[in-house]
Amino acid sequence: MPSSSSRSRVPVRRSPRPAPRGTGAAIAPRERPSAVPFAVVFGGLLTVEVLYLGWLLWEPDPRVDRFLLVPLLLAALSALGSVLVLTGRCWGWVVLAVAALLPLVALLVFVFLLGALGGGAQLWAGVLLLVGPLATLVLAVRRPVRAWCGAGRARRSPEGRRDGRSAR
Repeated sequence: MPSSSSRSRVPVRRSPRPAPRGTGAAIAPRERPSAVPFAVVFGGLLTVEVLYLGWLLWEPDPRVDRFLLVPLLLAALSALGSVLVLTGRCWGWVVLAVAALLPLVALLVFVFLLGALGGGAQLWAGVLLLVGPLATLVLAVRRPVRAWCGAGRARRSPEGRRDGRSAR
């Protein structure tokens, strides 16, 4: 019987990255950060608020014109951003942040004008409407939401493509 010292040793190829320590089980899929559902809920609230503002524009003169298209596009953009963030799609947080930024700026101008003109109840209604865009913007740009949407993830493996074919 040959001894173990007489066997030739085969070099072992090591990975450049160490294996995760622990029980040796497979790596669990990423868990959704707790800020993501809140960003989605406030994105939905933003959608409802923008649609309400569009309804306020539509009610006195019930016809579709270019002034009504702006709230409809913003509502569609905020709904799209909410879905993208919920599913963790790339750039979803950017879509949601842009969808929140435009109504936020418009409502801030509206609130400052009402404050300068001495509006009472309308001023407080405008301040209350600021909750949706402000909370959506703050939550959309947080690091866990950005990481969930893929801003920091690598687009391909460290080794690159293994063959010359396209990935598509």
